[in-house]
Amino acid sequence: MSGVYARRIAVLAASAALAATTGLLTAPSAQAAMPTPVAASTARTYLSELTVQAEGSSSGYSRDKFPHWITQSGACDTREVVLKRDGTNVSQNSSCSAVSGSWYSEYDGATWTAASDLDIDHMVPLAEAWRSGASGWTNAQRQSYANDLTRPQLIAVTDNVNQSKGDRDPAKWLPSRTAYQCTYARAWVHVKHYYDLTVDPAEKTALQSVLNGC
Repeated sequence: MSGVYARRIAVLAASAALAATTGLLTAPSAQAAMPTPVAASTARTYLSELTVQAEGSSSGYSRDKFPHWITQSGACDTREVVLKRDGTNVSQNSSCSAVSGSWYSEYDGATWTAASDLDIDHMVPLAEAWRSGASGWTNAQRQSYANDLTRPQLIAVTDNVNQSKGDRDPAKWLPSRTAYQCTYARAWVHVKHYYDLTVDPAEKTALQSVLNGC
């Protein structure tokens, strides 16, 4: 794990701890979208800076090693925060569950009115992160990654589309809605660069192809 990432995650953890102890940890205001990823030109630069190596092993991987969804504020966990953020006219009950609203799935262009039809996708899947360097992180670091609301890492999408993606990288899966593929590649590279994760050769080639068309 790089020193740069170690410092970043330490700052994140310290900030979260301070906010939690002072009662200031609140859900972000609704913006109806995940955080905007870096521009295509920046993503191309970031991609050139990523370490290219064969994908690591899945040995030892478990979703439990990436604790989610954690409480963000009051009764609201990360999933509910993203549902509120990514939806339109979302109403929540006293338990913070979304009981009404509308959600547009960027991956496939479908619109849903029931939160149960949505999954919260990790842009760079947890298992992919594990094979790209996160196996060497602590559980606390993986928890921060799995609940990152600041980077373009979490997005509400059609549940079965997210399940079809699984833990595949862009060499093996891209959103069917081609209009979103550029944003997807920019977000993928943004996340991998921030967390100092590696890319395998086929993954890099696929990302270059998409970004060159942005």
